[in-house]
Amino acid sequence: MEKLISFPISVVYYLCFGLCLVIFHPIQWICLNAFGYQAHKKSVDYLNFCLTLCTRILGTTYTAKNRDTIPKNVPIIFVANHQSLYDIIGIIWYLRRFHAKFVSKQELGKNIPSVSYNLRHGGSILIDRKDPKQAIPLIKQLSEYIEKHKRAAVIFPEGTRSKDGKPKEFAQSGLKILCKYAPSAYVVPITINNSWKMVKFGAFPMGLGNNLQFIIHEAIPVSGMPFEELIEKAEKSITQSIKI
Repeated sequence: MEKLISFPISVVYYLCFGLCLVIFHPIQWICLNAFGYQAHKKSVDYLNFCLTLCTRILGTTYTAKNRDTIPKNVPIIFVANHQSLYDIIGIIWYLRRFHAKFVSKQELGKNIPSVSYNLRHGGSILIDRKDPKQAIPLIKQLSEYIEKHKRAAVIFPEGTRSKDGKPKEFAQSGLKILCKYAPSAYVVPITINNSWKMVKFGAFPMGLGNNLQFIIHEAIPVSGMPFEELIEKAEKSITQSIKI
């Protein structure tokens, strides 16, 4: 019944979602080229605010827990499980004060209005998942960027989205490079729940009436423990709070 009801609602949703992407693409260009980084960053924030509003058409609600526990004025490495693109929308808007930059696959940097422009020009990096060697200097570059500017990197160590919410094994290489070249950073684990339910039927129609949860866990100083212990602690924090 949910799937049947969702067909007309999803059409309206996608029209609104696509309209936001098209409208904000030139706004981003103007903000970046005429006014610089801060203006561009604001335009991206409000793009993602509008995208969260679009999901309200589907009955989607959001819960972001423990945001006040995130350290301020230090580099941050957000580490999260990955369930859908709605993870990214929620992180950009609800954690906007931290200037989140993403480790993304290079395919997202092409031909998607607003999204591709922000990934190419907003400080994120685009990696070829088939060529690990190409990723190393880019992740190092992102590490040095957040270390210098006290901003945030976001990495999904599972490497790909979970289609049923069940966590996949975390890969260590990307996070290890981030930690190595941002030694004053704090790793902040995030558990994301119910995002996969937005696309449980595939790209169309959309899932209805979901509460997307972003649970912020205790920050871990990169310099506070060996990397193997750090990633084990981060992975345990994330996976223990996942609800299927």
